[in-house]
Amino acid sequence: IAAQDKIKYWMPVDWYNGGFEHTTLHLLYSRFIYKFLYDIKVVPQPEPYQKRTSHGVVLAEDGRKMSKSFGNVINPDEIVNKYGADTLRVYEMFMGPFGETIAWSTQGVKGVYRFLEKVWRLFSQCIENKESSPQILRAVHKLNKKIDEDLEATKFNTAVAAFMEFVNLCQERKEKVG
Repeated sequence: IAAQDKIKYWMPVDWYNGGFEHTTLHLLYSRFIYKFLYDIKVVPQPEPYQKRTSHGVVLAEDGRKMSKSFGNVINPDEIVNKYGADTLRVYEMFMGPFGETIAWSTQGVKGVYRFLEKVWRLFSQCIENKESSPQILRAVHKLNKKIDEDLEATKFNTAVAAFMEFVNLCQERKEKVG
C-alpha cells in the first residue's frame, strides 16, 4: 500500500515531458496505470501530472534523426570543451521551437558563442556606468515580461531572440546602460 502522505505531497507531478516516439508507452505506464490506481482509490487525484508535453526531435547535420545507431550524435562534452556550457545551453534553447523537429547546426553553435562573447564585451564596457536611461529600463522590464511568458509557454527560442534584441539595443546605447 502506498504512503498516502507522500502521494499527497508529491502528486500530481507539475510537468511531464517526454519524446513523442515514446508517447504510447509513457502514457500506458504513467497515465493508464495511474488512472487504474485512482479507480481503486489508492491515489487521490485522477491525473498523474498537471501538464504534459512532448519535445521535438533533433536532426543531425546529415538530415537524419540524431541517433546513436546512425552514429551521427553530437557529444555535448566536446561542445562544452570547445565553446563552454553556456554556449551549449543557449544554443539548445535557441535552435527552434521546443516541440518541433529541429536541425543541429555547428554554425549555429558558433553564432551563439559569438553572441555570448558580445554580451561579455558589452558588460565589460558598461560596468562603470552608474545608471541606465529610462528607455533601457523600459526595455529591461519588457524583456523580463517576455521571458516570463515564453518560459511558461516553453518558447525558449523566442526568449533567447528577445534577449538578443535587447543586447543589440544596449550595444547601440552603451553609454546609457548601467
